[in-house]
Amino acid sequence: MNFDKFLTAISNIESIPLPAETAQIKMVPPFRRQLMRQQSKAKKNAKKAGVLALFYPNTNHETHFVLILRKTYKGVHSAQIAFPGGKLEEQDNSLKETALRETFEEIGVPSDQVEVLQSLTDVYIPPSNFNVQPFIGITKQIPGFIKQEDEVEDIIEIPLQHFFDDSALITKTVSTSYSVDVEVPAFKLNGHIVWGATAMMLSEIKDLLKQLL
Repeated sequence: MNFDKFLTAISNIESIPLPAETAQIKMVPPFRRQLMRQQSKAKKNAKKAGVLALFYPNTNHETHFVLILRKTYKGVHSAQIAFPGGKLEEQDNSLKETALRETFEEIGVPSDQVEVLQSLTDVYIPPSNFNVQPFIGITKQIPGFIKQEDEVEDIIEIPLQHFFDDSALITKTVSTSYSVDVEVPAFKLNGHIVWGATAMMLSEIKDLLKQLL
């Protein structure tokens, strides 16, 4: 999609109610749905994080957004696809500031080039006990991405048109942190399988943008 058309359409984003859990649950396996109903107490004591869904023009002025592939390490989110972002630090005045700071640290996009348009529905991640607040933002410049070598394995640029293609929705067998293999709904984007919390956030973004575009 042409980025100018995208900007015009997304300017009305604050007038649209968030799809919220109705969208998120589309990308949740059955066992997780039961957990979601039991998590309200755990969320209150969870660590906090902010992530950014950043949309931008490529060199052909087509709309893209960016994901990252995390490095392999000893942790529950090792080698997973995610939005740029991270945990709330003492110096952060808000989770929006967290998302912007981490986006600069992880992929090199300065905060002053980003306009945050909307906060989305938070997602609780039981294995790591994080409650994650996503934001949608735009930059009108073609980003000069610089990856954080010690945390980011790869920067993944996703065409918006590819994201909207129904063929991007798949089912995948994955090994979970609960030591079981389960069938999960997922997105296949640029050859990468995206499931779990990031897929839940993507599902809300997709349903929200479909009302605007």
